[in-house]
Amino acid sequence: MTLTKYLNPFSKNCTVICFKHADIDQYDWKRNARENQRLPKGDWKNWMIIAGRGFGKTRTGAESVRQLVAEQSSNRIALVGRTIDETRSVMVEGVSGILSIYPPESPDYPTFEYSKRRVRWPNGALAQLFGADRYDCLRGPQFDLAWVDEFAKFKYPERIYEQLMFSLRLGNAPRCIITTTPRAIPFLKELIDEKTTVTTHGTTFDNEKNLPKSFIDYVKKKYGNSTLGRQELYAELLFDNKKALWQRRMIRYRAPEKMCRIVIAVDPAVTYNASSDETGIIVAGRDASGVAFVLEDVSGQYHPHAWGQLVVEKFHQYGADRVVAEVNQGGDLVEEVIRSFDSVIPYSGVRATRGKFVRAEPISALYEQSRVFHAQVFSKLEDQMCNFAPGESEKSPDRVDALVWGMTELFKCEMAPAVLAWR
Repeated sequence: MTLTKYLNPFSKNCTVICFKHADIDQYDWKRNARENQRLPKGDWKNWMIIAGRGFGKTRTGAESVRQLVAEQSSNRIALVGRTIDETRSVMVEGVSGILSIYPPESPDYPTFEYSKRRVRWPNGALAQLFGADRYDCLRGPQFDLAWVDEFAKFKYPERIYEQLMFSLRLGNAPRCIITTTPRAIPFLKELIDEKTTVTTHGTTFDNEKNLPKSFIDYVKKKYGNSTLGRQELYAELLFDNKKALWQRRMIRYRAPEKMCRIVIAVDPAVTYNASSDETGIIVAGRDASGVAFVLEDVSGQYHPHAWGQLVVEKFHQYGADRVVAEVNQGGDLVEEVIRSFDSVIPYSGVRATRGKFVRAEPISALYEQSRVFHAQVFSKLEDQMCNFAPGESEKSPDRVDALVWGMTELFKCEMAPAVLAWR
């Protein structure tokens, strides 16, 4: 048997014992941890780890507790899961929980006192288990460290956090580690915005080398181009404005087939500097069944020369039928920019005479009816759509404007004359 010496990287006692090479590697967190899994430096109160499924959030939380206990920085710890059973089965006894990260023969190995719902370390540190469904149980105890897992799943996240803050009153700098997959709850954003919070973002694919290839292949294929994938894999916080014309449930994804008609829709910016609006450029098409697709979103901050050239390039790349561009502010100059790159390109200038919301409502209805699909996730466009609310939105939604012009062109034969009156 090949043996190696094991030095607990966090222990002040520097205990040395022997293990097989293969055994010891999995416990060496200093070597195995990625940079975004290491305890932050500096003065912080909350460490918020918002990451996708399989990132290693639970292992990160458990290893952070292990390190702080070994350094004797923390001696009284609160472990909080959604329920007491989840705290035990995931945070303590789980495959990445506290008991799993110590070599079994280690003199630092903690003892789980099941009946007392607590974990005790040889150096005297003690962790108590709690369930967020019974947040009043945190009244009374006091701690210098808390680890909260899957915070976004809690029924009353604000209440459990309030009770934790009252109980974190031991030591010189009590801290809270929160590991969670994101959900669109306003209080989560409030915590992120606090000055004393350090936030780490991570995706499922950060940990790809430690996950089965079959799992990675499946989730990429099944959820890679979806709103659910943005949340569960890429850990994006996706908030819907309930007053917006679009909700995320309305945005559906499907691979396009043969298009009968394709247009390039443009909402040009009138200036070009650091504070200029984007130029909205959307490639959209419609198939023989009457279903439309957003094929590409190449919007961005461009010099007129650059966006004109890009529009013509996309026209030829997709074999499009027409370029449609808003001319309210640019007037004839919009057409001149485009024709400077292709003098015979089919072009229509459209002029808005009614408000943006009036123009967008018929297109929102088409999404509701499953008449429009996205060929893939267009994060910036979709975020703009789901925050475009009557009476609230101030900034011009350039990508949405281009989307509306493109879809209106594709569906103009079906729209009532009153809807098209603003063209």
